[in-house]
Amino acid sequence: MNIPFLDTWRSKRRGDGEAPSPAAAAREQEGITELLSECELLRVHAMRLGLRLDDSVASLSALDQLPPRWREDKEELPWVGNDAGLYLGTVIVRTVPGALWNIWPSGHPVVRLVSGREIQVVEAGLDWAVTGAPELAQVYAEAAEA
Repeated sequence: MNIPFLDTWRSKRRGDGEAPSPAAAAREQEGITELLSECELLRVHAMRLGLRLDDSVASLSALDQLPPRWREDKEELPWVGNDAGLYLGTVIVRTVPGALWNIWPSGHPVVRLVSGREIQVVEAGLDWAVTGAPELAQVYAEAAEA
């Protein structure tokens, strides 16, 4: 599979690549965002409950209001939580000025804000899926204020 941003990411991870041009960095971010925004399992759960996830801030609040039926399936629960975190990150990256995905050397995706603060969105999504807290809209609001 040819995923162009992975070549840049791999060379940065090995430390043998030069910094990408601004245009290449923007293409890389868009590729990462597209890949991480799929969140298919979460989207299916939401659609079954009548909610279409449109990558908007309002959709995070709507997700927070859904009955957590995914908690009934202990095998599916961590996957829904992972998707919720990636979806939260997608909304932040698409709506908070300057927010970018950052992939740690371990492969762990986080969202980096202009301030330099990194939000571990996957952990937030897992906590939300398991306990309902923190609410996704609350994590978003904190990121938007930073």
